Amino acid sequence: MTHSLTDRLFTHLDQALRVSLAPAPAADRARPGADAPEAELEEHERRDVAGMMRVNHTGEVCAQALYAGQAATARTAGVRAEMQQAADEEVDHLSWCADRLQELGARPSRLNPVWYAGSFAIGALAGAAGDRWSLGFVEATERQVEAHLESHLDLLPTADERSRAIVHQMKIDEARHAELAQEAGAATLPRPVQGLMAVTADLMKAVAYRI
Repeated sequence: MTHSLTDRLFTHLDQALRVSLAPAPAADRARPGADAPEAELEEHERRDVAGMMRVNHTGEVCAQALYAGQAATARTAGVRAEMQQAADEEVDHLSWCADRLQELGARPSRLNPVWYAGSFAIGALAGAAGDRWSLGFVEATERQVEAHLESHLDLLPTADERSRAIVHQMKIDEARHAELAQEAGAATLPRPVQGLMAVTADLMKAVAYRI
């Protein structure tokens, strides 16, 4: 069945609203650390953990948007399918982070619709550049996310097993996504592009931590 441009636009708009504003969809996998006891955190520790998990939640909103944008402009059906599969797997992360925020009495970033829109546009541009570059963008993004999650494992309180288990599993999944993109023929992005990606990610993390 062939969908018109209008149909595709409404589909992407519906997805944007569901991901950035609606409650997180249910995860396919059980949440890591859900059975661990809740840590007794000082108030400043709880705020810090909530800020980190809000950043991670926003990162997953961006991931959904990036993959959706890349799928929309991918040159081949195979790459479109790979992008959609990766987006589906990232739904687990989105759900896990949303659950943990709720447990911490915290909220997602109020700017998630803005993050989604910007990330979708970046993903669409990456997809339009060609499948090898699109896959290269996936690999570079996932490597940066993997390093970011590793830094959170260093910062999260040791006693907070619930948050640490989520971040640990997310790190494993992101590394696998990067490896799959590489195996599929990802091109290596120029260093200036990777640097710009890092600066943009740092800006998002600084803002999402607080807002």
